[in-house]
Amino acid sequence: MIKQVEKVEGLNIQLHGINVAIIAHYAGGKNILTFNPHFVDMPKEDRPTFTLRQLFDPGYLTKPQIRTQKISPVLSNLLPEGILREYTTDVLKCHIDNEFAILAYLGTNLPGAILATPIKAGEVPDWALEYRLSTEPLQIDVKHVDKKFSLVGVQVKFSSSFIKGRYYIDEDTSQDMWIIKTPSTLHKGVTANEYTCMKLAESVGADIPEIRLIAFNKLKNLPDIQLPNEPYAYGIKRFDRSQKGRIHTEDFAQVFGLFPLDKYQKINYEQIGRIIYETSSERLKDIQQMARRLLINILLGNGDAHLKNWTLIYRDRISPRLSPLYDVVFTEPYIKEDKLALNMAGTKQWFDISMGYFER
Repeated sequence: MIKQVEKVEGLNIQLHGINVAIIAHYAGGKNILTFNPHFVDMPKEDRPTFTLRQLFDPGYLTKPQIRTQKISPVLSNLLPEGILREYTTDVLKCHIDNEFAILAYLGTNLPGAILATPIKAGEVPDWALEYRLSTEPLQIDVKHVDKKFSLVGVQVKFSSSFIKGRYYIDEDTSQDMWIIKTPSTLHKGVTANEYTCMKLAESVGADIPEIRLIAFNKLKNLPDIQLPNEPYAYGIKRFDRSQKGRIHTEDFAQVFGLFPLDKYQKINYEQIGRIIYETSSERLKDIQQMARRLLINILLGNGDAHLKNWTLIYRDRISPRLSPLYDVVFTEPYIKEDKLALNMAGTKQWFDISMGYFER
């Protein structure tokens, strides 16, 4: 039987210079993530943690992950949401759910230490092509490849290098790396709000990165985007970058294998806490830090502490720790009768939560 020919593109997924996996993207829309046999065969004590799921599921690395249009949640959660996704796919002239194209486009400037780089036509190995049985693959070069900034939600969010008192947008040329958030076009005062909440959180013991309010004349290469008449952008130093290079991170949507659409549901704070307590190399310190942050979110009225705003960081490449705090905003001015993003002791109503809830 002669199989129908189907074009296929490939992206190589790397972590700390190690080839972890390949995503094969077929013209019909199928995306197949297959882990590199050399990565699978590495001794556990030497193999970096790509996702916490590989430690819990003995078969995780040996099973292909097949999706249509979307890519596996462990990679899908690295991509922008909302307004930036619309912007990116408009630039690419592709469908908003074509996550392979978005990953190829942003693959060298992702959160954490993962890199996604194009594989030339003819160089995708056979082991990455053996799970698409109904067609004959015809390898082609990856269409959408570039390095661009990333945006999330209703604020525009850039990666930048801080050099001699200026923030150079969309440059990865120094060890002093920052995320720059411009003011929201929908909600007034978000940058000052977030800066204030983060400083208040720090004052009661939350571990936060360095943060700044930044005048616009300090920003270089800022794209021509619509901005409200507000004086400052918000800057937060990247905790996934260091003088030694990139540091791997993983938010809890990735940990639980959920897509970003599910970041407000299916999981509660107790489940996040249990993962932290069972896996962290400093479990008591990290679970205490989590409890402190939960209280901070309640007292500050932050209703946006969803799964993607809790992150693990792998500073030694293998063992997880709770990352520094980020994205704390007093949300009540923007969302009337707001509440916690996830359930805690069976409720999202912060006025219902007592000391007994924390004890339990």
